[in-house]
Amino acid sequence: MSIRFTTKARRGMVALTVAAGLALGVAGCGSGGDDNKPEASASASRTGGSGPSAQQGESEQPLAELKGSDGLLLQITSAQRDSGGFVTVSGNLKNDGAQRVTVPAAVRGNETEIIRNGMSLGGATLVDSKGKKRYYVLRDTDGRPLTTTGFASLKAGESLAVFMQFPAPPAGTTEVTFQLPTFSSAPIEISG
Repeated sequence: MSIRFTTKARRGMVALTVAAGLALGVAGCGSGGDDNKPEASASASRTGGSGPSAQQGESEQPLAELKGSDGLLLQITSAQRDSGGFVTVSGNLKNDGAQRVTVPAAVRGNETEIIRNGMSLGGATLVDSKGKKRYYVLRDTDGRPLTTTGFASLKAGESLAVFMQFPAPPAGTTEVTFQLPTFSSAPIEISG
């Protein structure tokens, strides 16, 4: 009788653990009906020309422009807080120079888990100086950064639509500083 009771209890605990894990997985991967979030895909859309691409829900005037090395320019067009506790920063990475530019590997950061997943903007951070906290790009369950990935270089005048997703600062925090290695820093305002 003792062995039978122990076996049933173990099965019950295993079933409960599996159910809890599945529930967390579904909650983490669900879309929640928020249509304003950019799609996280391995391939990013590239647009030729020098004009900024108008993305849904973004203003014409960028929130900030950060200058990088060799003529690279990052225009941040939106920083949107969603109900799930995330902030999605969107914009355009543009080559303002006259020659093809290789995007510096430093923009992906120096964490082993991110480096293992190839080129990305995984080194980006949001700094809340009032709350004295730094927020790093989120990762999925496989360690891949929730940001634009799979790019290496930009031709002269080429622009690449980019996004990065962070944990949201407290609701009262609306202004943070955006940082990306090899680029200047800039204050941005979180909406939503």
